[in-house]
Amino acid sequence: MKIIVCLKQVPKNDSILRINEQGTWIQDRDLTYEINESDQYALEAALQLKEKHGGEVIALSLGPARVQTVIKEALARGADRGIHLEDATLDNLDAFGISTAIAAAAKAEGFDLLLTGLQSDDYGYAQTGVIAAELLGLPHATIVMDVQATDGGIRVKRELENGFFQWVSMPAPAVLTIQSGINTLRYATLKGIMAAKKKEIKKLDAAGLGLDTASLTPKMQFRRVYVPVKSKQTQFLEGSPAEVAAKLIEKLKNEARVF
Repeated sequence: MKIIVCLKQVPKNDSILRINEQGTWIQDRDLTYEINESDQYALEAALQLKEKHGGEVIALSLGPARVQTVIKEALARGADRGIHLEDATLDNLDAFGISTAIAAAAKAEGFDLLLTGLQSDDYGYAQTGVIAAELLGLPHATIVMDVQATDGGIRVKRELENGFFQWVSMPAPAVLTIQSGINTLRYATLKGIMAAKKKEIKKLDAAGLGLDTASLTPKMQFRRVYVPVKSKQTQFLEGSPAEVAAKLIEKLKNEARVF
């Protein structure tokens, strides 16, 4: 079984976020990074499938040179090799552009399963895997909690609303978006870190992917990012207890709109 896992590098949860000078996003000068949370669970799911059924796990990531730390971390945890999509034209893409690049790389590589996390911790689109599946013309499932290999395909458990779940069978190849918390994450061992140094990381740019850069023009953009303005206002309600209660109910209903 050949599995490609998409890994995104995102700011750590404890990073101090500052808005950039243009007011369009956060500035990245002082940030530290890590693997996106749900992507880590996708990687673990791929590694467990490999241990059960054999095959190969490929870590794929898109971004600048610093993204290689994400790929190396995946290799240290047990992935067999990596693919790094690095090109200035691939910076600042929206979900469709990212999915287009991923789909091109995955199609050229060939695979049985393409896994992504459910959504990223920074943008939170939750669309990348779904769009990639559409571009590849493949079946897909979202919010996946479990993956089981079957003869000629896979069987997945999806999380629904109100505590319900759904089992779905589908052929392979397929695209899955993985929910956080579905397994116990492994961490890189010293042996794994040393082994990762000998594993291949292939670099591809837009030309190598055969992409028309004009088609990558973002269809969506952030116009403005800002910190909400905080304000405080205190009102004193006077009168008898019954009058104060009536005034309070009116304000909660018509001003605060809590009920």
